[in-house]
Amino acid sequence: MTESPVVDLTDPSEIAATNDPTATNDPTATILAIDIGGTKMAAGIVTVGGEVRDHRQIPTDQPGRDADGLFGALVELVATVRAASTDRGEPDPIVCGVGCGGPMTWGGEAVSPMNIGAWRSFPLRSRLESALALPTFVDNDAKALALAEGWTGAAVGHRDYLGMVVSTGVGGGIVLDGRLLDGAEGNAGHIGHITVEPEGHLCRCGNRGCLEAEASGTGIAAITGRPSAEAGPEVVTRTGTLVGRAVATVATLLDLRLAVVAGSVALGFGAPFFAAAQAEIDDRARLDFARGCVIRPAALGADGPIVGAAAVGRRGLEGHGGRDRPGPRQ
Repeated sequence: MTESPVVDLTDPSEIAATNDPTATNDPTATILAIDIGGTKMAAGIVTVGGEVRDHRQIPTDQPGRDADGLFGALVELVATVRAASTDRGEPDPIVCGVGCGGPMTWGGEAVSPMNIGAWRSFPLRSRLESALALPTFVDNDAKALALAEGWTGAAVGHRDYLGMVVSTGVGGGIVLDGRLLDGAEGNAGHIGHITVEPEGHLCRCGNRGCLEAEASGTGIAAITGRPSAEAGPEVVTRTGTLVGRAVATVATLLDLRLAVVAGSVALGFGAPFFAAAQAEIDDRARLDFARGCVIRPAALGADGPIVGAAAVGRRGLEGHGGRDRPGPRQ
């Protein structure tokens, strides 16, 4: 088996080694970035240096909206963003990068987001590429967030780390030896479906006690009968503890020292959540190499998903995680 070359996400000299020199050599070049989540869909323009020029969003869930209706609303949002970019005198984007909830088949050719019931095996990448007339690359939104935090956020300078989103759902992306892990179908990093409570609540995946069923905004609302924004101290502490439990497992498995966490639940719960998560990591990651694993808030805030989507597009231009599925593994 021939492996793809390692691209160090923290080394600018390696980032510049792209198949399309325009992507990094022209400082005016831009990327069309799209983030698709269970609560909102967002689109923006991001420079090849990671600067967000525009960022707009609409709610994902609308009554009576079917698969094509959802896609049509997304295309309209993107058209608005591109028109505003043209009005600002910016060049047309060179690529479109998309972060979308999973699971999905390789390269986002068919997506079935857990939190978007209207899309089951929806041909997202090809439909977008046709509608936008741009080379388009799709990846899991949490993997995209991991790329973003390694590019311009809290994981800059780190070659090994876990990026997480704790929001409507729970997802993750893993960077190991400077390379984002993909897995056989591009779904590596689904930390939301690690079991943290063996006899816990039923998850939409069919398992019981998944981190997503216990600690996501959707899970918290199902358990407590109240939105996560109204959660009391006990719920905040329990959520942080369960996230820390999952992080300790991944850190021990993959020899990681850092977990960077974004998402409305994690960032909304704030310091008490992170203190509970760190305490659980310290208690459970006991092997010498796993001791000292740190969990910290993501640094990019509301821009993180859009910067992540742009990073997916940039990575696609570099020839990694693209539309062509790798050959069978031996």
